[in-house]
Amino acid sequence: MYDVLDTRSVLKVLQPVQDPELRKSLVDLNMIRNVKIEGGKVSFTLVLTTPACPLREFIVEDCQKAVKQLPGVKEVSVEVTAETPQQKTLSDRTGIAGVKNIIAVSSGKGGVGKSTVAVNVAVALAQTGAKVGLLDADIYGPNDPTMLGLGEAEMVVRSTDKGEILEPAFNYGVKLVSMGFLIDRDQPVIWRGPMLNGVIRQFLYQVEWGEIDYLIVDMPPGTGDAQLTLAQAVPMVGAVIVTTPQNVALLDSRKGLRMFQQMNVPIIGIVENMSYFIPPDMPDKQYDIFGSGGGSKTAAELGVPLLGCVPLEISTRIGGDKGVPVVVAEPESPSAQALKAIALTIAGKVSVAALT
Repeated sequence: MYDVLDTRSVLKVLQPVQDPELRKSLVDLNMIRNVKIEGGKVSFTLVLTTPACPLREFIVEDCQKAVKQLPGVKEVSVEVTAETPQQKTLSDRTGIAGVKNIIAVSSGKGGVGKSTVAVNVAVALAQTGAKVGLLDADIYGPNDPTMLGLGEAEMVVRSTDKGEILEPAFNYGVKLVSMGFLIDRDQPVIWRGPMLNGVIRQFLYQVEWGEIDYLIVDMPPGTGDAQLTLAQAVPMVGAVIVTTPQNVALLDSRKGLRMFQQMNVPIIGIVENMSYFIPPDMPDKQYDIFGSGGGSKTAAELGVPLLGCVPLEISTRIGGDKGVPVVVAEPESPSAQALKAIALTIAGKVSVAALT
């Protein structure tokens, strides 16, 4: 069937290999590039849609198996890179220069660990090699600088011909913009809606973000001015809703989810945080402090994916207080593993949304 070992035969034998999430041929998606043949060695570049691809090893293995079917092939070398696709834009919303995908992390009520999820997801994505930004849109309670180890950092403000430009702070591979850099530690922000609207737009459009694959927006709880500003100003690839299994949290999360749907913002899925408690002295035991199964039940009722369940561990709280996210401080812990898996799932769904 394949009498000649050349680029054409290599691409032909790779034609049936699909991207597991997009369910389309890697060849048709132009994910197979730079095919080279030197004697019995075949090499090519596999261009994934995200550095955070959770199925990377399986795709490489499928490619190698396919090419080894060709006669005369002794070795298959695959170089893996990634090109994160640009989200689709709407005509009535202005994108941010250099930013490919904007993801809102939101909750219906406070205290469910939304910022913990946002910070750890951002760092987990950066650990895969993605370029990540984090916008702390909780103007009244900006906690992200502390949680990202930037409590003493400063955000540089430069004056230019086009107005003031903000330079983000940086740690753990994540660029961060927050109101916490612009006010004193104990200073309250006492603003009405228009002022909040203005500073959020400044954080969006007057920041030197550079090239960003994923801009995570840590929203304040509820369905107020900040959510409306974000949803109306910029094209968001989707929203992640964080809740606990507790009924009152689930009731509020449903309202937050419906708000984004009404604003034509797709729902990426639900994260159930504090799913169960793992005692540090009894790691084999679990206690459903806030109930159980609420996230999966709500996701099923609303027809959206459950992205994952994050256990409640003391190490997660310590990491947030010390400014060392748990995915960095305790990468093998159950909570860190759950958050990493959630980050990879989000990245995969963003790629699907951008390319379909």
